[in-house]
Amino acid sequence: MESQKKETFATRFGFICAAMGQAVGTGNVWRFPRVATGNGGGPFMVVYMIALLVWAIPLLISEVVLGRRARKGTCGAFRDLCGESYTWMGGWVVVVCFALGAYYSVTMAWCLRYFLYGLQGALVPGADTVALWENFIASPGQGVLFNAISVAIAAFVVFKGVEGGIEKASKFMIPTLFFLLIVGMIRAITMPGATTGLHYLFNPDFSQLGNSKVWLEAFTQIAWSTGAGWGFMITYAVYTKEKEDVACNSFITGLADTSAALIAAMAVIPCIFAMAPNNYEEVLGAGNTGLTFIWLAKLFPEMPGGSIVATLFFLAMTFAALTSLYAMYEVSIRNFMDAGWSRKKAATFVVIASFVCGLPSAMNIEFFNNQDQVWGVGLLVSGLMFALAIKKYGLEKARIEDINSVSDIKIGKWWNACISAFPALFVVICGWWIWQQFTWYPDTWWNPLETYSPGTMFMQWGIVIILLLAFNKKIADAVKTKDVSM
Repeated sequence: MESQKKETFATRFGFICAAMGQAVGTGNVWRFPRVATGNGGGPFMVVYMIALLVWAIPLLISEVVLGRRARKGTCGAFRDLCGESYTWMGGWVVVVCFALGAYYSVTMAWCLRYFLYGLQGALVPGADTVALWENFIASPGQGVLFNAISVAIAAFVVFKGVEGGIEKASKFMIPTLFFLLIVGMIRAITMPGATTGLHYLFNPDFSQLGNSKVWLEAFTQIAWSTGAGWGFMITYAVYTKEKEDVACNSFITGLADTSAALIAAMAVIPCIFAMAPNNYEEVLGAGNTGLTFIWLAKLFPEMPGGSIVATLFFLAMTFAALTSLYAMYEVSIRNFMDAGWSRKKAATFVVIASFVCGLPSAMNIEFFNNQDQVWGVGLLVSGLMFALAIKKYGLEKARIEDINSVSDIKIGKWWNACISAFPALFVVICGWWIWQQFTWYPDTWWNPLETYSPGTMFMQWGIVIILLLAFNKKIADAVKTKDVSM
């Protein structure tokens, strides 16, 4: 076995940037503005902040506790802190993150391609962005090429390790990402008509706080946006120093993600109202890819200096995708390293496997949409598993010994209550999401071969869970008792 130096983040700022990077992704830009404006604006923001405090931050804290206490990735942490029979739950988190990474590199590929379009002068006033998008998506060769480039960039980061790769990359890209988003926001809100968009975004009609859909959408968005329960924080926590502030870092991560989403919304929505005031509903109803790669690619260049703004916007999107992508890779890499693999061997295997498994998504957008559907909802299941794990470990023990003993912010028993309530929240949120799919696809919900259906989720989840349960003991035995591979 190759002897390795123990890896750690060199600075607290480096850890925070890495944590922020895994949380801030493309969903902050292309989903949050649509969902916020489509669900009341101001009332949605209020519920979103409640969800941040009730769902996201408690889970982020839980992940950090488990990672710091076990000093292992998800499989080892579940085994050591919950019992050998729970190892498969850690395996589930690995599979979900791996599946996410396999198609998320495609998302980065799209953003990278559009950044290059901007540099090449294709994003100009009057450009046919519908044809631009359709021609790109219809070309499997381009999809594979830019996916390969995206995977290679993320691979370079994880091959460099924690301090030399993840920390360095995050310390550069996260401040740059926020700077680019702020530039876009300032340009958007200073345009004529932008105030109408801001009013629409922050709509003060708080009577909608009684609308159950607003609450359900806000909690779903927070689950997908912050990275809570994804496995990133438990992985990065393995590399933190002994006295790292658990509570403060978790709050910073959650609030930074929310800030990025708000800044992005204040760049996107005012631009839409300034440039397309008569058909904003069509724009916001175009979906994630339609909003981003057709409408924003069309509207940004229409403003003075807009071609530059569009290019910088897609650079920001590329950075947002990249910081999440290499975090997804690291979840799997850490678990293989716990089994005694060197970083080089683990990273090589994970990157190659991810690229191969991502080829169908790179070549066919319907396959991409299917994977996004299945594993996006699967993230909610991962969150439930972390809540169960920290309860098994001991909520009061974790709060007193693992959180408050090293944190400037003292966490009260509200955290215990939030984690205890999580299973019920999961049933409501995940159940509502799946029930919607039954109603959206009444004739095909059972068909596991349909792109969108509960049937395809249950089939793929079932296969993974059966295999993990069958190999639970082998996975548990593979993880070394001592932390030999760090």
